[in-house]
Amino acid sequence: MLDIAEGLSRWFEEGRDFAVATVVAVSGSAPRGPGAALAVDDEGTVIGSVSGGCVEGAVYDLCVRALLDGRTVRERFGYDDEDAFAVGLTCGGVIDILVTPVRADASVFRAGVSAADRGEAAALARVARGPAELLGRALLVRPDGSYEGGLGGEPGLDRTAAEEARAMLDTGRTGTVDVAEDGSRCPGGVTLFVESRVPPPRMIVFGAVDFATALVRAGKFLGYHVTVCDARPVFATRARFPEADELVVDWPHRYLRHTTTDARTVLCVLTHDAKFDVPLLETALRLPVAFVGAMGSRRTHEDRDRRLREVGVTDEELARLRSPIGLDLGARTPEETALSIAAEIVAAHRGGTGVPLTASGTPIHHDVEGGRAGDSGSRAAA
Repeated sequence: MLDIAEGLSRWFEEGRDFAVATVVAVSGSAPRGPGAALAVDDEGTVIGSVSGGCVEGAVYDLCVRALLDGRTVRERFGYDDEDAFAVGLTCGGVIDILVTPVRADASVFRAGVSAADRGEAAALARVARGPAELLGRALLVRPDGSYEGGLGGEPGLDRTAAEEARAMLDTGRTGTVDVAEDGSRCPGGVTLFVESRVPPPRMIVFGAVDFATALVRAGKFLGYHVTVCDARPVFATRARFPEADELVVDWPHRYLRHTTTDARTVLCVLTHDAKFDVPLLETALRLPVAFVGAMGSRRTHEDRDRRLREVGVTDEELARLRSPIGLDLGARTPEETALSIAAEIVAAHRGGTGVPLTASGTPIHHDVEGGRAGDSGSRAAA
């Protein structure tokens, strides 16, 4: 349900009761991963999606029923070859949906939704399989290990759930863990579904050029917190980059050395000027970030490669550099170029090949375990 925290936060503020359906397990090809959610309020208003349309009608009905009878249920939807008109996923996958009624005064759900809406790190652990009286019960876990709420079972169950949720929160993972009803870590009678939300990953764009304007928009669309950095104050202006979360006027390598990055951070170097690029990339290629790409022609790349070797960048470090940045889409305009860069970032993150699906023969969804890797979630991909 943290997937739609912004909308649910408004509903809590307005005092609405609602039921939320959350994808808690996926097998095979499915349009959305664990954590995807759809909610229906007491006036029949809908937000979110669990399947992109395949089973939305049936899930809507389950939510309405949950609002009326107050019961949490778990339902499975798949494709039935024998009944082409049955409700299911035409893509051939199988999804398990947990449908939970939520009252406006449900404090633990409200706290979790509010934290996610504010961009704070938090994990929501819910009983997705187990005794009927526990199904749907929730525990909200903070990064420091503190928690609120309760699963309604033995005290050991809450403690174990909090520890497992905190471990998943540390890596931004969403997924399931099986434990015994007494909280021991032997797979047993309870399956916990843990949704993690961490602040959006960073995209830092170096070089306040026209291509950067379009890339900022693409980065925001993908859910990144986007920073534009340039040493030239006349170019790094709010008028030119209204959608950027942050504008920095500083030498790129100096800023990168002092700012915070992590394993989800994406660095895009668009300056293609050696006096900026070489010291910047010398720093960037030694950081444990997710992606380092640099713009420029083949000739620019060869010259940059030579200069980087001269300052001591190793072959292993250079192998991390994606240059020229972007997939080969035949891009010409800044918007098309931004699309090609964004496509390469997604492919690198998800393990895609960049080959047209009509020719690849590979699975469309490379990995659905745990939902959006490294996210998540943020609403982000990187």
